[in-house]
Amino acid sequence: MAVDLAFLTIAEASVLIKSRQLSPVDYVEALIRRTETFDSQLHAYITPTFDLARQQAKQAERDIAAGTYRGPLHGIPFALKDIYDTKGIRTSGHSKVCLQRIPDADATATRKLCEAGAILMGKLATHEFAHGGPSFDLPWPPARNPWHLAHFTGGSSSGSGAAVAAGLVPMALGSDTGGSIRGPASLCGVVGLMPTFGLVSRAGVIPNSYTFDHCGPLARSVEDCAIVMQAIAGFDPSDAGSIKRDIPDYRAALRQDLQGLRIGVLRHNWEEDLPASEDVRQAMEEAVHVLKSLGAELEDCHVHSLQHYFDIKVIIAETEIFSIHQPDLIIRPGDFGADFRARALPAALFTANDYVQATREHRRMVAEMAPLYQRYNAFITAGQGEAPRLDAHRSLAFWQRPNLFTASNVTSQPALEICNGFGTHGLPLGMQVLGRPFDEVTVLHVGHAYQQATDWHRQRPQLRAGV
Repeated sequence: MAVDLAFLTIAEASVLIKSRQLSPVDYVEALIRRTETFDSQLHAYITPTFDLARQQAKQAERDIAAGTYRGPLHGIPFALKDIYDTKGIRTSGHSKVCLQRIPDADATATRKLCEAGAILMGKLATHEFAHGGPSFDLPWPPARNPWHLAHFTGGSSSGSGAAVAAGLVPMALGSDTGGSIRGPASLCGVVGLMPTFGLVSRAGVIPNSYTFDHCGPLARSVEDCAIVMQAIAGFDPSDAGSIKRDIPDYRAALRQDLQGLRIGVLRHNWEEDLPASEDVRQAMEEAVHVLKSLGAELEDCHVHSLQHYFDIKVIIAETEIFSIHQPDLIIRPGDFGADFRARALPAALFTANDYVQATREHRRMVAEMAPLYQRYNAFITAGQGEAPRLDAHRSLAFWQRPNLFTASNVTSQPALEICNGFGTHGLPLGMQVLGRPFDEVTVLHVGHAYQQATDWHRQRPQLRAGV
């Protein structure tokens, strides 16, 4: 029964909890037992909050029994990337610099999930300050991939990807500045949604880049991401980047056919800009076929090269994260990991002119998407191939090549990462669905229809106790 509970989707668990067929207390206890069995292998958690979770589960059970049901997240366990503030609970950024940091208030997204009745299981591993890694010179080890423990989870929402994929929690929040939700989703075989910039509040979240930071969910299904988005989306005056928009019913928009949708295929991303493995190419061709079979009209289209978007992002984002941490980098540089320093310190060489020109080019990149938004309802491109080994990581690689995720951070589009196959070595492959700004409804629709037509997202890693 514990294994079955571990891999329930939010949609499935919420039906059982609402009808009182599943006790939130039993659900939480099952996930605690699973975490205690396997997290010594995975290192997904930094700070478990199991006593708090038990208290919240008991309260949820009492409330539901009394007829006070708050909605589909009531009684659902979740965990947070350890950059989300939690009142009275350490938020470390996975760094020695913040070992003693105890926030006196919750992040807005934390508060919204708790108000929806969700149950906090703990704080999860990340790359240091959501930037750089995997690193072995930090207070906690890096998270490991449940599909193969010697392999990388992707970053920087590393613990979030590992915890969801391993069945430790049905949902976790991550952040995405250049692929940090979608990378772990891709390498761990789960779903990750980077919402449109400004749609989900970043208040109370340790910043990486003021220009490119996004907050969003990782879960097992697209439907689950829609459920979480319903709870966390919305304007927040505490976040200077927050934008007022009407929030649609994300879950109600999910359908299984794609009739009438035009989808642009950014084939040059994985064939020319960053040539992918044969596994990825084949998986993408098969995904195109599935989407066509669901009624969508697909057509190859072109944007700028991945390198062009990456250059803009790096100049802006590295300048911003350097400015955020400059005082501590001066006073206590040895308290930062080597990988973080290798990414952040070179930003001292960027000039004010570099930053200004990059911000001007950034605005042009956003504006140039307008004709494509008129022609296409959504876009697809590749995620990552199979996860590399942890010992293959090189800090310098960050500066040497772009990635498949950064472009949509620059264009401020919503981007959904879903599993679309497995590679030669049995590790997950990924595909991205991109959309028009604030059109998460269509992005979720496309992803949900694809999942309903395929079985990739139902595969589970096989962990063994005592390894």
